[in-house]
Amino acid sequence: MQKTRLIRLSLGAAFSLLPALAFAHPGHDESGVLAGVAHPLSGLDHLLAMFAVGLWAAQQTGRARWLLPLTFVGSLVLGGLLGFAGFAVTYLETGIAASVLALGLLVAAAVRPPEVLALVITGLFGLAHGIAHGLELPEMSSPAAYALGFTAATSGLHAAGFSLARWLPASAGTRVLGLASAGAGIALLAG
Repeated sequence: MQKTRLIRLSLGAAFSLLPALAFAHPGHDESGVLAGVAHPLSGLDHLLAMFAVGLWAAQQTGRARWLLPLTFVGSLVLGGLLGFAGFAVTYLETGIAASVLALGLLVAAAVRPPEVLALVITGLFGLAHGIAHGLELPEMSSPAAYALGFTAATSGLHAAGFSLARWLPASAGTRVLGLASAGAGIALLAG
């Protein structure tokens, strides 16, 4: 009963972000929270990586199930602050595409590394995505509102991935989603 309630709440949170998809394409005057929500939802690289974090968290045991998404979000915010300050990293987009591939492979193989290693991996990927978000702060937007938006969207994507992985009848379905994400990561790296 509690599992069903968690799934419903998580899916509700994720679906509440869907209206922001309308703002995820050019031609809208995005600012603040809406721009922040749109950023992770409009880029396939961000969307897949954040969804995969939720899938991977669902494959873990114990406190790693909630620490992975929290670590990603915390690192995302830190990276966003660095991006707002103009901190740029060479090959950032390549690193973000590589995160899609790596997270997809981790899900596909249902890897359960030591907790510290899983947190380091997740934290580094979150930091990279956050820097990218921060560097793309729209002109005239409040950094705090923008950060609130991309943090909410990221949390929703994590929740959607986690819920879907918990809902799928067998772990094989989650692994297939991981393979699909890894394949998209390869395409992003090649493109």
